[in-house]
Amino acid sequence: MNEVKLSGVVITFNEEEKIARCIRSLLQVCDEVVILDSFSTDKTCQIASDLGAKVFQNKFDGHIQQKNRVLTFASSPYILSLDADEELSRELIESIKKAKHDWKFNAYSMNRLNNYGGQWIRHGAWYPDKKFRLWDSRLGQWGGENPHDKFILNQGCKTFHLKGNLLHYTVNGLEDLKNQTEKFSSIAAKAMFEKQKKINTPEIIFKTFFRFIKEYFFLLGFMDRKAGFDIAKMDAKYVWLKYTKLQKLYKK
Repeated sequence: MNEVKLSGVVITFNEEEKIARCIRSLLQVCDEVVILDSFSTDKTCQIASDLGAKVFQNKFDGHIQQKNRVLTFASSPYILSLDADEELSRELIESIKKAKHDWKFNAYSMNRLNNYGGQWIRHGAWYPDKKFRLWDSRLGQWGGENPHDKFILNQGCKTFHLKGNLLHYTVNGLEDLKNQTEKFSSIAAKAMFEKQKKINTPEIIFKTFFRFIKEYFFLLGFMDRKAGFDIAKMDAKYVWLKYTKLQKLYKK
């Protein structure tokens, strides 16, 4: 197959500290970069525009909804989707260039390497954190459950795993992780409530403790030292919070 035109897409809201790095990374492999912004109040849109990205705006109504919407602004069906706090490693850039020049598959997956307070996390639930981010958008759509979206491919699609890492500058440290856990657990509880999911207290307790044991011991989170402990602890707390918040929604 001949070389495809590649559209890089990103959804944003107040990402002035990180968006330039993301866009510069995309420009190394994409023919255009499309930003769908949720009416940022900082310099996100100006920075993106100055770097040559096409900037559109729409009110935020959910990660899944916004990520599906940004696809409609792309001029090519061949999509590379990044979050504003992500960039491509050098090895992944070369892998994507090869795929772009000789497109043989319907979608391409990659490992995401997450950064916690300046430390790259290589164990636990945070790695390899496989993601589909390069695909023919006519063959699927974003789905999952907010805020944990994922691109869902149609049955029978041919996929390939690329070498290299998607670098994710996720949180600056424990306080940042606590804030993120609080925010995302509220979003998850609301999404489950809208789908009428229910859970009892013994199940919550079991799931919470099992999440910590699984991540810290079975998935070798302890090898990332204190960071691994922090992450496993907060991931377990996330489980506890999202389900207890779900229970509170039913009580209301």
